[in-house]
Amino acid sequence: MVLVDDLLTFPIRSLFWIFREIHNAAQQELANESESITAELSDLYMRLETGKISEEEFAGEEKTLLERLERMQERGRGLQGEHGGEEERGQSEQSMVA
Repeated sequence: MVLVDDLLTFPIRSLFWIFREIHNAAQQELANESESITAELSDLYMRLETGKISEEEFAGEEKTLLERLERMQERGRGLQGEHGGEEERGQSEQSMVA
C-alpha cells in the first residue's frame, strides 16, 4: 500500500521540490546581488577618500546604491515570508504521506 501511495504522491512531491529549488536559486541570486552592491558602496567610499570623486558625485551614487540595496532587501524579506508558507505546506504534505 505504501508503494501505491508513493507512486500517487510522486508528481506532487516533485513539483514542490522544483518550486523549492527555484526559490532557493532566487534567494541565492538576491544574496549575490546584495553583496555586489555592498562591494560597490565600499569602492565608492574608497574613491571619495582618495579624492577621485567629489562629495556631490558621491552623494548621488551613494543614494542610488542604497536604494538598490533597500529594494533587494525588501525582495529578500518577501521571499522569506513566502518560504515560511512553503515549509508549512511541505510538512502537511509529509504528514499526508505518513
